[in-house]
Amino acid sequence: MGSNPRIGGHTMTTFHVDVCPTRERTIIRVVGELDLDTRPQVTHATSTLNLTGRTLVMDLTRMTFIDSTGLTMLILLRRRAHAEGWQLQLHNAPAQALHVLDLTGTREIFTLTHPTTDERQTAI
Repeated sequence: MGSNPRIGGHTMTTFHVDVCPTRERTIIRVVGELDLDTRPQVTHATSTLNLTGRTLVMDLTRMTFIDSTGLTMLILLRRRAHAEGWQLQLHNAPAQALHVLDLTGTREIFTLTHPTTDERQTAI
């Protein structure tokens, strides 16, 4: 699972969440596996934010895996966004995450964004 540093002899990326507020939006960068073990860290990071009238961008560029508990957390976050009057965007979701969204029929409920040319060049 996400919090284990080694699984089957392979070193896993340590999970962490970075919160980067700006004037118009808040960016949360998810690094590592979003699963049963790590979901509480993201839930804690998002539960303390006042996002009314703003946009929350979940940057998933460095997320390596998502399971059903991670997906449930995103669905609940989307419901909160609608109830409180703010926007949720999933930025640069990896192929595995998109596959989970497609399998569960939830892709269409999320706003998905992708890196701009400038963002891709900066990452190189």
